[in-house]
Amino acid sequence: MALYEHIFVCRQDISQQQVETLMEKFGSVVSENGGKIGKTEYWGLRNMAYRIRKNRKGHYSLMNIDAPHAAVAEMERQMRLTDDIIRFMTIRVEEHDNEPSAPMQMKNRERTRDKARLERFDDAAIEDMEASLDSTSRDSSSPDSASRDSSSRDSAGLASASRDSARRASADATDNTDKTDKADKNESAKTETDKKAKTDDNS
Repeated sequence: MALYEHIFVCRQDISQQQVETLMEKFGSVVSENGGKIGKTEYWGLRNMAYRIRKNRKGHYSLMNIDAPHAAVAEMERQMRLTDDIIRFMTIRVEEHDNEPSAPMQMKNRERTRDKARLERFDDAAIEDMEASLDSTSRDSSSPDSASRDSSSRDSAGLASASRDSARRASADATDNTDKTDKADKNESAKTETDKKAKTDDNS
């Protein structure tokens, strides 16, 4: 039997579970025809260099196959009849590499990096929450907080008293102005009356 590496691409609008089901289906085809499946990898949904059957992305998968040519040919024949598979390629190799492939290593690195970033974010959020709680606890139990509250209340009382004094002073000034205006009017009226009386006496 010969060794092959087989890569196939599925439509972008199917799920990962459907891709894994197709992988199992074609693995069974190879097994029924005297071959066997070695390493399998799901590389995920990846961008394609150009659009294929209106798909800009595709689910990429890899299978290592140890089988006679007839088994691989039967598997490829059934793949051509499956609408969910838009491309596939089979390469004969001298030996299989059991280590993760380059795309799988990149996917694992990205997953590890995302997990580490999430853990750092969670740790930072917990630390911020604990610091906030500690600060609140210290403020509520500190004697300075009571003195600050008392000072705030005193300042508010002084401001209110100042506003009341200003309003009273304004009212007093208005009353004094009204009284002065009234006295001026009375004096003016008295002067006119005196002038009129003198005129009558002369005549």
